[in-house]
Amino acid sequence: MINIRSFRDLLRLFFIFKREVQVTVMVTFVIVVLGAFLLPNRYESTALLLVKPGRDSSTVPIELSNRQAIVVPSALRDPLLDEERMLTGRPITRTVAERYLAKMSEAQQEGGFINTVKNLLKSSVYAVLDTGHRFLEIIGLVERRSQVDRLAENLEKGFKVRHDPGSSVMELTFTWDDPAVAQDVLRHWIEEYQLQRTKTLGRISLYTFFDNEVKETAGNILSYKKQIQAYLNQLGAVSIAQRLADTSQGLNDLRTERNNTVRAIASTKAGLETLKKQLATQPKTVSAGRELALNPNRQDLQNRINGKEVERQEMRRSFKDSAPPVRAISEEIDNLKRLLKEQDATIQRSESITPNPIYNRMQNVYADQQASFARLQTQLAEQDAQLAQLERDRQLALSLEPELSRLQNELDAAEKSYALYTDSLEKARIDRELDNSQISNIALIEEATFNPSRVFPKSVLMIILAVPLSLLVGLLALYFFYLLDQRIHDGDKIESRFGVPVWTSLPDLEHAQERQAAFTSNLHRLYGILPLEQVAQEGLALGFTSAHKGEGVTFVIERLADMLREHGHTVRTEGPGPALPGEIAMIDASGLYANDKAFVLLREADLIVLVVRAEQTTVPMFEDALTTLTTAFKHVDGIIINRRRFEVPEKVLKFFKRIRRHG
Repeated sequence: MINIRSFRDLLRLFFIFKREVQVTVMVTFVIVVLGAFLLPNRYESTALLLVKPGRDSSTVPIELSNRQAIVVPSALRDPLLDEERMLTGRPITRTVAERYLAKMSEAQQEGGFINTVKNLLKSSVYAVLDTGHRFLEIIGLVERRSQVDRLAENLEKGFKVRHDPGSSVMELTFTWDDPAVAQDVLRHWIEEYQLQRTKTLGRISLYTFFDNEVKETAGNILSYKKQIQAYLNQLGAVSIAQRLADTSQGLNDLRTERNNTVRAIASTKAGLETLKKQLATQPKTVSAGRELALNPNRQDLQNRINGKEVERQEMRRSFKDSAPPVRAISEEIDNLKRLLKEQDATIQRSESITPNPIYNRMQNVYADQQASFARLQTQLAEQDAQLAQLERDRQLALSLEPELSRLQNELDAAEKSYALYTDSLEKARIDRELDNSQISNIALIEEATFNPSRVFPKSVLMIILAVPLSLLVGLLALYFFYLLDQRIHDGDKIESRFGVPVWTSLPDLEHAQERQAAFTSNLHRLYGILPLEQVAQEGLALGFTSAHKGEGVTFVIERLADMLREHGHTVRTEGPGPALPGEIAMIDASGLYANDKAFVLLREADLIVLVVRAEQTTVPMFEDALTTLTTAFKHVDGIIINRRRFEVPEKVLKFFKRIRRHG
């Protein structure tokens, strides 16, 4: 885990992975040099074919060129794609493979030591591959193939055909390990292609077909017209579309009128029911005059009650309310009051009865509504009969419409076909003559060339590029090593990533004279971070721990203890905490995962410091140890990077320093 901020960091990264980069560069250089000498030679033969415009290069034949509604050819279709597909087809490839199988096996091998080594390696590789293929055939994983099929596949791999967009010239290229064989194979490939193409594109003449179709189409047109006229006479119309339009319009209008009639019937029926209910509630006669008078019985009872009330008041002067005489008269008064309530206040003496005029008027309206209701029902029945007749006419037209449409479509197609067949009859006569002559529109511009210069490998270019290519691969390898490296080299990014401060980084004392000053300064930095003001009153217990043994916990304790003693502090480096007042206790709890007593010792520490060995502790190890300490003690106070190395040699730094000074 290195943060690249300057050129010096890049130098550090290079010297960290110096051995790996050197091995990568050397291996790449050896592979490139060996490839320049040992890779099999490849020779190339080329040829050019011109596709002249003509009938055979058209995207569609003449019998379809005028039928855009039936066949819509793409205007961007490149006809040379079909020619290229025929060139690379398996029938031509297999024929060429069968023809030249013996000649390829008889080709003479090139002399020379390098060529002999190449041929020997090639034979060995082919023997191993053939043995492996035969083994796979025996166990049934691959199918058995003949030597011709395998040779055809190799020919397909070496053969390429291309053309520039908009150009009618096809460029053929065949690559093989012998220039003479490559030239012969390409020459016979072109010959076989021209032969197969002439046989494939030779078609039967269409002249007789067009002549017969013209006569047959004329008879079909006359038959279609007679059938259409017979159906229109059955309908009594000049057009099925007009007949359907008139019938549909009549149906829509009549249905609108019928809906209005239905709504009128519903409203009239509702009015009749309402009038009938109102007639039932109206009286047939009404009273013209009425005479009312007070009820004498009620007045007599009231007078008697008043007399009894007076009598009871007089008795209360002599008796209590519970006395029998008072109670008896009270009961008599209550009985008289009940009788009084049953009597009406007034009575009718005379009444004059006459017919009710409202009832008579409602009867007249009810009779008018009944007549209107009967008229609307008759109108609805007539409209239903008319709708049924129109619907029958419409169904008849609909039943005949598909047949008429089919006949009309066939008539239109027959008329169009008649025109096309008539126009194509002369073209078909010319086409017949071209087929009889077997004229091809493929011209050979450049025959298969003999090119003794190999196209692969470019040995000189490979040797020239071996050094820069090896260095480039080394740089790429260095970048991948940088991405894959999870080791902690210094304290950069630790505090920002894990939230724990890095107290100091102690350099490696492998070269003591060069690094002693840096080591002492980093110890003084650690000395300045410690909270020494609490030592006099409370003491200070420092717990030093690490993920595994051998990360330098004891070394850090010893060096820090010597410095503290030099500054006049009382230091104890053995035994557990806590520290006594005026004492600094340094607790050694190294090997967090292997030491069972580490957690017990760190429990008494005031400050917990995690010691990390540079270039040995990885980020996952550090993160796991930090998580374990945080879970156990809820805090880690600081990190000490031990044995940090600055990998760039001093002489390299001095060299760049001199360059900068001169610049």
